[in-house]
Amino acid sequence: MKDAEFNFWRELKQNCQLMTKQQYNTLKGQAKKGQIFDARKGMKKILMRRNMK
Repeated sequence: MKDAEFNFWRELKQNCQLMTKQQYNTLKGQAKKGQIFDARKGMKKILMRRNMK
């Protein structure tokens, strides 16, 4: 497992409480398919929107 992939899984688990179950499952599915960079972009967008409110 690459460092970027490992770091993404760690970040996802740390931030799962800030997301809905659907958002978490979507990002997890993207990462499993190998779209780590897309999943990371989506996670940053979700967290940014959460912090804005």
